[in-house]
Amino acid sequence: MTNQNLILITGATGYVGGRLVPKLLEAGYRVRCLVRDPSRLQGRSWLNQVEVINGDVLSAESLAEAMKNVSVAYYLIHGMQGGKVNAERDLQAARNFAQAAEDANIERIIYLGELVDPTANLSPYLRARHETGYILRYGKVPVTEFRAGMIVGSGSALFEMIRYLTEREPVLICPAWFYSQAQPIAIRDVLSYLIDTLKTPDSNGRVIEIGGPTRLTYAEMLLGYAKERDLHRWLIPTPFNAPRLSAYWVHMITPIHWRIVAPLIEGLRAKLVVRDDTAKKIFPQIHPIDFQTAAHLALGRIQRDNVETSWSDALVVSMGDFKPYQFTVEEGMFIERRQVLLDLKPEDVFRAYTGIGGERGWLYMDWSWAIRGWMDKAIGGVGLRRGRRHPDEIYTGESLDFWRVESVEKNRLMRLRAEMKLPGKAWLQFESTPQDDKTLLTVTAYLAPYGVPGFLYWYAMWPFHKFIFDGLARQLASRARVLAHSY
Repeated sequence: MTNQNLILITGATGYVGGRLVPKLLEAGYRVRCLVRDPSRLQGRSWLNQVEVINGDVLSAESLAEAMKNVSVAYYLIHGMQGGKVNAERDLQAARNFAQAAEDANIERIIYLGELVDPTANLSPYLRARHETGYILRYGKVPVTEFRAGMIVGSGSALFEMIRYLTEREPVLICPAWFYSQAQPIAIRDVLSYLIDTLKTPDSNGRVIEIGGPTRLTYAEMLLGYAKERDLHRWLIPTPFNAPRLSAYWVHMITPIHWRIVAPLIEGLRAKLVVRDDTAKKIFPQIHPIDFQTAAHLALGRIQRDNVETSWSDALVVSMGDFKPYQFTVEEGMFIERRQVLLDLKPEDVFRAYTGIGGERGWLYMDWSWAIRGWMDKAIGGVGLRRGRRHPDEIYTGESLDFWRVESVEKNRLMRLRAEMKLPGKAWLQFESTPQDDKTLLTVTAYLAPYGVPGFLYWYAMWPFHKFIFDGLARQLASRARVLAHSY
């Protein structure tokens, strides 16, 4: 195919899809993204270079619109992990996609599936991932199915699980799945296969297993990360698998939710290795890097704050999904969100939250912010006394008390990055999202904890957040109403 052909990407808000889009654009391809909530792509540097269609793979009508004039479609959709109902929904989505592709006469579907052993006793989620490929191939449109091993990269669930367990646990009691073989693959190599297949006719209509050059147990991956960080870790093996208990254990020890961890553990129970060398024959130009190199590169990106797709994919709340309070753990990030629906314009709400700090203060329990600033100053931090340049105007890059303004989008968003001393990295984000004739005010606190101190810091501060951030959200709503009637 030529670079002028239109390519459809599903899953552009996800980990792999969010990295594939800019790579395709760099290669000169035209890209269209099908997403359920276009607002989740806000902030992507490539957004103005792609066509975005609001739709759902469960809706035949939106799929038909998305498939118009498309040559190749990438199917990069993962459903909710676990559960028979969700698995059946994933399979129905695949049926809809295959039928829509056939009706639109597109040339090819490219699907990224899981490297699984179909003879093993798979969980409903992993079985659905395997059967999704079968459903897509059953249609009349040729399919290239890549079955990838666990993906290693900054922000990937596997890498984050390894990172947090290694950083926090000097001694680990290891279930049996720690010692099952796997073949992890770097995200950069996955992207190479997904892009190079477009100009590799021999890959059309094939099932291709891809993995890194070495077979490793999870225990060896963990020790490899420890070596990269110059940490000494001791592993104590046990004969039990206990996948659900293991998922809860990882959930408690790390910031990663057990629903994200469970499919990884289910996969690690089986021997997830490449069983044929088709990838080497069809793509001789691709030489996958080993786990140690992939871990080194991923760690470097995190330390440079250069993670393309990770927790920031979830910054924007979906339209219509109004919940006064939410607490989640996504990609190693603690996320606490509060929402208030206001009968106001977005610009009034925007003016309210971009005017906080400095001489005006933080509107609620100002004394608590002052104490936090004093504590920071006492240990050599910046403290709360830097104030702000202007009482009402704010720009990206400015200091605001002990925060740095990381992003400002007029009438829509302000994101602050913490510059006080703490065990990890923290952000505070404010959003004003239009909903019909109203505006949804969202206040979100994020923490990427560093080691056990960061984990303990979050839970030590969590009880106080109830009072401080609830009050802040209420006072911002009040200030927005005053501003709306002041002119």
